[in-house]
Amino acid sequence: MSEAAPVKTETRMQRTIAQPAETTGVGLHTGKEVTVRVKPAPPGTGVVFVRTDIPGYARIPCQAEFRINEQRRTALRANEGEVHTVEHLLSAAMALGIDNLEIEMNGVEMPGLDGSARDFAALLDGAGIHEQDETCTEIVVTEPIGVQGKDASLVAMPYDKGLRISYTMDYPLPNLPSMHYSLEVSRESYMQEIAPARTFCLRREAEALRAAGFGLGANEENTVVLNDDGSVMGELRFPDEPVRHKILDLIGDLALVGKPIRAHIIAVKSGHELNASLARKIVALQEEEEVPPAEPITALDIREITKILPHRYPFLMVDRITEVQHDRAVGIKNVTFNEPYFQGHFPGQPVMPGVLLIEAAAQVTGAMLLGTRDHAGKLAYLLGVDSFKFRKTVTPGDQVVIESEALRIRERTGQARVKATVGNQVVCEGTLKFMLIDATPPGEGKDAGA
Repeated sequence: MSEAAPVKTETRMQRTIAQPAETTGVGLHTGKEVTVRVKPAPPGTGVVFVRTDIPGYARIPCQAEFRINEQRRTALRANEGEVHTVEHLLSAAMALGIDNLEIEMNGVEMPGLDGSARDFAALLDGAGIHEQDETCTEIVVTEPIGVQGKDASLVAMPYDKGLRISYTMDYPLPNLPSMHYSLEVSRESYMQEIAPARTFCLRREAEALRAAGFGLGANEENTVVLNDDGSVMGELRFPDEPVRHKILDLIGDLALVGKPIRAHIIAVKSGHELNASLARKIVALQEEEEVPPAEPITALDIREITKILPHRYPFLMVDRITEVQHDRAVGIKNVTFNEPYFQGHFPGQPVMPGVLLIEAAAQVTGAMLLGTRDHAGKLAYLLGVDSFKFRKTVTPGDQVVIESEALRIRERTGQARVKATVGNQVVCEGTLKFMLIDATPPGEGKDAGA
């Protein structure tokens, strides 16, 4: 990383909790009861959610790349599992300086409890904070980093003392003035000034959420409701409780960076989506594990492809790689009437299934990802398929040319934009996400490529 980079890294010792602890409650949106058990985790684990109600116990890392868009909450998806409304617990963990934590859940949504992070902070603090014997990398912002929304903004400024957050909230309600709050985040300031602040919404938003099947676990005790005239239903814990809760959420969303942050975050009317955008930007800027360029390979025939990819008949969907570099690959799939799937898809009108076009594109991308020294011998598991569009059918006799361009390659994950064409016409295009893992030796655990 060059000296001019807007972030640098420093170290301190990693931390986890000293012993397990658990709590039970209902989700703010689903209204369903869920039990959460927090457990100590080894150094280097990070914060990981574990869905114990899913066979195999799906593990969902707390990382910005796994965030999915859900209304009025932070949600993550990975390994066939999802977790929702995680921002309050993540906020407490980050404010208390906890780096490694396993969070077991037997449902999809984190319990809302009293609508704040107070009970989560007490749960973690009561379990004890244990310093571990390995160092943790802190991200230190050295130059301004900003993101903007329609009428909102979020800027991270240099601040050597730790994490400071200044938030300005402005709702267009007649009797509700603009609110501003600023504090340096520490265990004490967080527990007293931020953790007790409850979630809030406008009355008309609450009614719309209920009509849409959300907010089923919300009530006047765990949610501050603002009327259209700016008045508040019930009693506030702080005169400016809503803006304090905005800071609570922002801290939770910044936890998606996966590392402690030293910066002064200046927020104006930001929400979960913009918060996540800043987290992603910080991750991209501090990423020090980008794969170095490998020597370009001009082409791979089928024998060389099988040395890189684990796929075999009838599931090897690439006949030739005409170009492969560390960030780009082009492959060819020759479609013949002898393909086994044409017997049933469809008799009398053979069409190549769209999922197999995605698979072919994934294999071309796999050749690109696994063709470097750093990832040799690994497996590329398809993690996500985003914004995929199909524009033309593929039939026997077509030659499909697949182009894959890397958007991001890390030590354990990759993301690429792919496009398939026949002639000069686009057949399909979209984005693929991968997890790169070590191949399991034959006879041990799962079969390679499972």
